[in-house]
Amino acid sequence: MAGHAKALVVNRNWCKGCRICVAFCPQDVLELDGEEKVVIARIGDCAYCGLCELRCPDLAILLQPIDSPIVADGAAEPRHEIFTV
Repeated sequence: MAGHAKALVVNRNWCKGCRICVAFCPQDVLELDGEEKVVIARIGDCAYCGLCELRCPDLAILLQPIDSPIVADGAAEPRHEIFTV
């Protein structure tokens, strides 16, 4: 993924708490909170491999380029960001 800055985007409204993303994350980045919704607990450990996005049956997790309309925030330089909508 070199050269491609990505952001991990979680839509908690779409998450049903099935734990599939948690189970497939090789870095243990994701977990469920008290509402049984996915949260990004350890973003520093994220490899941005995309397994969470690929396995989520509810399409609640996305890896988006930093410059995509969902992620762009006018920053001068791309950086990793976390969004929960």
